[in-house]
Amino acid sequence: MRSWLSEGVYGTVLASALLAALHSEGAPYTPFYDAAWVLVTAGTAALAHGYAHHMATHRPGRAAHRWLHLARTLADEWPVVIACWPTVALLVAAGCAGWPEAPVTYAGLSLNAALLLGWGTFAALRAGYRRHAAVLIGAADMAIGVLIAVANAIIK
Repeated sequence: MRSWLSEGVYGTVLASALLAALHSEGAPYTPFYDAAWVLVTAGTAALAHGYAHHMATHRPGRAAHRWLHLARTLADEWPVVIACWPTVALLVAAGCAGWPEAPVTYAGLSLNAALLLGWGTFAALRAGYRRHAAVLIGAADMAIGVLIAVANAIIK
């Protein structure tokens, strides 16, 4: 449970950072291309993280067992990709509906900040924190999303 919660937070932060980074600034707006890049990057990050975790915890043993352990470790990374789906869905909807880039970017960053609040609060409640403390922890996670939005506004 803790693994998928932390991976969900990681995936949501990754989606926010990618959404901000893919903001075109004068180039043609390509929401379908952006959605594909969010998915490709999330999948690559999940595979790299799973492989690194496997290598860090590897113990000598039978080759068949090693491959099975690697497969299980890589499969455990699915929440990183799933957490990016709301951003991907927003970008696909923007492409289908012809929505302008700036409102889509800000809506996506706001959506992801709200998701981070939810992820953080839920994770804290599952870990045994009381409601008030859990909401504060969720707010701290949300602050990461807000920082990405502020950085996007300052840099661009």
